[in-house]
Amino acid sequence: MSPFLSRLAVIAAGLPIVLGSAYLGGWFLFALAAGAGLVALHEFYRLARPLRPLVLAGYGGAVAGLLGAQVDGGAWLTGGFLLTFVLAFVFAAVSETRQSTTVAIAGTVLGAGWIGLGLGHLILIRALDPNGRLAVITVLLTVFVSDSVAFLAGRFAGRHKMSPVVSPGKTWEGFTAGAVTGVFTTFLALYKEDLFDQTWRALVLGAVIVAAATLGDLFESLVKRDLGTKDTGRILLGHGGVLDRIDSLLFAAPAAYYTILALGRL
Repeated sequence: MSPFLSRLAVIAAGLPIVLGSAYLGGWFLFALAAGAGLVALHEFYRLARPLRPLVLAGYGGAVAGLLGAQVDGGAWLTGGFLLTFVLAFVFAAVSETRQSTTVAIAGTVLGAGWIGLGLGHLILIRALDPNGRLAVITVLLTVFVSDSVAFLAGRFAGRHKMSPVVSPGKTWEGFTAGAVTGVFTTFLALYKEDLFDQTWRALVLGAVIVAAATLGDLFESLVKRDLGTKDTGRILLGHGGVLDRIDSLLFAAPAAYYTILALGRL
C-alpha cells in the first residue's frame, strides 16, 4: 500500500473514533487521551533511549495529569504532571545508570510535559461550560484540516521550503493553503454559534490554532532530527507513529484553551 493510501486508511478508521470520543466527552475522551498519550510517550522514550529517561516516572506523571484534568480541571492537571518530578527523583535514586541524572530527569519531564499537558488541555477544552463539545471538536477539525491540506498542497504544489534544516518536507505553499483552510474551518464550525458573539473572535481562534499546530509540528521535527530519526514509529502506517500524528495537537490544544478563555473575557 502506498504511503498516501495508507494515510487515507488510517484517517477513515481513526477520525470517527477521535470525533466520537470528543463528542461523548467524559471518560471516553480520557481513555482515548490516556491510550494515545502512553503510546506516544513510549515512542518518544524509545527514541530518547540514549538519554536514559525514567520511563515509569514519565508514564505516571502524564497519566496523573490527565486524570487530574478529568476529575477536577486545570489545577489538578498541573498537580498530576508535577508528580513526574517526584517519581523521577525516586527512580533516579535507586537506578544504576552512567547517564547524568540531570539529563535523565530532563528527558523524562520533557516527554511527560509535552505529551501529558498537551493532551490534558483537550480534556480541559471539553469541560468548558456550556460549549466544550463544540470547542473541542472545532480544535480537532481545524488541526486535521490544516495538516491534511498543508500535506497535499506541499506535495503537489510546494516549491519553497519553509524550514529546510528542521523539516525539509514543509513548504510555504503548503503552510499557506493549510492556514487558510484551517482558519476557514474554525469560522464555519463557530459561525452563528454561542461560543463567541463576534465573528472576529472565531477568526482569531482559528489563526492561533493553525499557528500553534505548525509550531508543534516543527518542534517534533526538531526533536526527531536531534535524536536522529525520521518517524517516531510505524503503528499508523503512512502517518508514522502516534506522536507523529498528534504533534500539532500538543501545541494547538493549550493555545486554543487559553485563547478561548481570553476571548471570552474580552
